[in-house]
Amino acid sequence: MASADRSNRLLIVLVVFSAALCTPLFAQGTFSGSAAGAAGGTVQVPTSQVQTSAQNPVFGSVPEARATPGTLSLTFSDAIERALRQNLAGLLSEYNTMEARGQKWQQLSDLLPNVSGDVQEVAQKVNLESLGFEKLKGFGNVPPVLGPFAYFDVRASATQRIFDWKAIQKYRSSIIGEGVAKFNLKDARDLVVLATGNAYLQAIAGAARVETAQAQVESARALYKKAVAQQDAGVAPAIDTLRAQVEYQTRQQQLIAATNDFAKQKISLARVIGLAPGQEFELADKAPYQAFPIPGVETSLQRAYSLRSDYKAARDRLAAAQLEHNAAIAGYFPTIDMAVNFGEIGAAPGDVLPTYGLVGTLNIPIFQGGKVHGDVLKAEASLRQAQAQMADVRGQIDQDIRNALLDLKSASDQVEVAQSSVNLAEQALTQSQDRFSAGVTDNLEVVQAQEAVAAAHESLISSLYLHNLAKVSFARALGRAEEGVREYLKGK
Repeated sequence: MASADRSNRLLIVLVVFSAALCTPLFAQGTFSGSAAGAAGGTVQVPTSQVQTSAQNPVFGSVPEARATPGTLSLTFSDAIERALRQNLAGLLSEYNTMEARGQKWQQLSDLLPNVSGDVQEVAQKVNLESLGFEKLKGFGNVPPVLGPFAYFDVRASATQRIFDWKAIQKYRSSIIGEGVAKFNLKDARDLVVLATGNAYLQAIAGAARVETAQAQVESARALYKKAVAQQDAGVAPAIDTLRAQVEYQTRQQQLIAATNDFAKQKISLARVIGLAPGQEFELADKAPYQAFPIPGVETSLQRAYSLRSDYKAARDRLAAAQLEHNAAIAGYFPTIDMAVNFGEIGAAPGDVLPTYGLVGTLNIPIFQGGKVHGDVLKAEASLRQAQAQMADVRGQIDQDIRNALLDLKSASDQVEVAQSSVNLAEQALTQSQDRFSAGVTDNLEVVQAQEAVAAAHESLISSLYLHNLAKVSFARALGRAEEGVREYLKGK
């Protein structure tokens, strides 16, 4: 009897200790259990640290000014559309496009004529001695002061750079620069879609965990009530009640942690898509699942090279750097300018005569203190940087495609295994409950079966999240996130 009491006390300690270990795992967003181990290992849910818009603008937004009354029903498509309008990364890229357009007009101004007009009414008195006229011989007695006298002049002037190869190359570079900014905008929108899709899918998974945790609490409560009733009836030992109570409280802790995580995931989603602070909303979509045919690597790579905006931006950035290098070398070349003015001048506005001036200038650089040499060195460095970045982007695309295809295959397999594990775990739970009700076994077997069901459901939730995230990542890797996400996640 003493041996049985020691065994019971030891069992109580082990149950409590296992519950204490289990709680922080749920708080961290990961779970491992016997069913997960039987299915082939623990499913790890990626948990991202809270990132701010200062670290990455894709995690920020310009929130709406006012919250919508009531609770907003937010679909996946609505979240994407709101993010494309309000996300900080997209807005900053739009402003960069405007800046690039302004830079293009600045460079164009060096090639266009500059026209101005002015009207002068002059009253003047001149000291000729200060100009050296008193020393001139042959002019008789020159008065020391001339005037006062007045004149009126109305005139239009224009200057034109006839030939400047440096300015021409810079303008051509700015045209490509505007195109680079547009490609960067498209790439930023793809990143916004990726971030929004991830945030929405995380929130869907969080909602599923809350629902699963609530069901597990109800199941654990029923087991606890039954254990209490059996103990009161004298047909079950106290250890069954203690074991059921520990299981019940553990599930309550998991529900609290899951509810808190879900609330924070909704806040993160609202932040990314620019909802007004305090806006109440609910997720209108559940975790979609649709089998995804895995395409070939080479086919996917060719599509990505033709569609990826960051690749096109890197390509055009290289072309712009080459033109900037040509412009720097053109600093050694001569330029041709022309200036013309036409107007009327006279003693008074009613007594004027037409006059004009025309000047052509050939500017030949002889020595500029090494300025052009410095410009060429800087342009050469920028050109080599653009070449290196071009090669890096191409390698990054290869890595993104291969990683996305591997994730698609792995996540698809995990979903199939997880679905099977849920069915098996629920069957095992039903059988263990029947055995316990028949008095064949104690409730330890039921508690273990409940743990297995919890682990199986967590594996399924995590696998669905990873599978859908792999689809979003693949759409981004191809360079068609906006279109691909809606296409790949259409299954409900």
